[in-house]
Amino acid sequence: MIQQKIAILGGGNIGSAIAAGLVRSGDVKPDHITVTRRKLHLLYSLKEKGVKVTDNNKQALDQSEMVILAVRPRQMEGLLQEISSYLNAEKHILVSVVTAFPIARIVKISGDHIPVFRAMPNTAASVCESVTGLSAGNHDPEKIKMVQAVFERVGRTYLIEEQLLESATIMDACAIAYFLRVIRAFMQGGIQIGFHASDAQMIAAQVAKGAASLLLETGIHPEEEIDKVTTPRGVTIAGLNEMEHHGMSSALIKGITASFHEIEKLRE
Repeated sequence: MIQQKIAILGGGNIGSAIAAGLVRSGDVKPDHITVTRRKLHLLYSLKEKGVKVTDNNKQALDQSEMVILAVRPRQMEGLLQEISSYLNAEKHILVSVVTAFPIARIVKISGDHIPVFRAMPNTAASVCESVTGLSAGNHDPEKIKMVQAVFERVGRTYLIEEQLLESATIMDACAIAYFLRVIRAFMQGGIQIGFHASDAQMIAAQVAKGAASLLLETGIHPEEEIDKVTTPRGVTIAGLNEMEHHGMSSALIKGITASFHEIEKLRE
């Protein structure tokens, strides 16, 4: 069980997903989580689960030890200025899931007496299937374990240097949309060859889950698994080659790098 009380300042998509996943995990008591948002009616589903909701950030801080900052980059500076005088070095740990807002900039506003981490999860946190890159700096190993333990309740975690956090934004967070679009395309193909939409969605999602599970549980390279189903002059290799002729791999790589370039613009 996670003992710390957690405040999530910013109950948008990612903040709400983290809260929902923590509750779903069963390792965090719902009333140990406080989520803030101006429009409280949008947090009704979390409130129904027993999560505390408020539009008062100070109140959330008073009730919590770990503070997850989950607002948009343009809102971050104002939020930090609002809460900085309420932060307690003996009590609080800050964890930012905000894109392109470095630790040094957070510390400059909040003060160097508060432990600051950055994390990059994705919205699959709501079903405890996120992957979260964590940048811990030189903090006390016990504090690192505390932060990692929270995010491990909503999926897998890995530790990286902060300079890779923007790359992690693409690989962890943006990639959810990429894979969903691939699944959507698979569905469309399934419908065209005769399946109803609901069946095509189930099949596509389960196949994607199965493919991912093979790699996660065995550590085998994707091409080794592909070789197992691509027989000479077979139907699988014919389909794969047709997809590659139309730039499937190239399109994905170009999409990843295009998203990365947009993050670099945010840092300028």
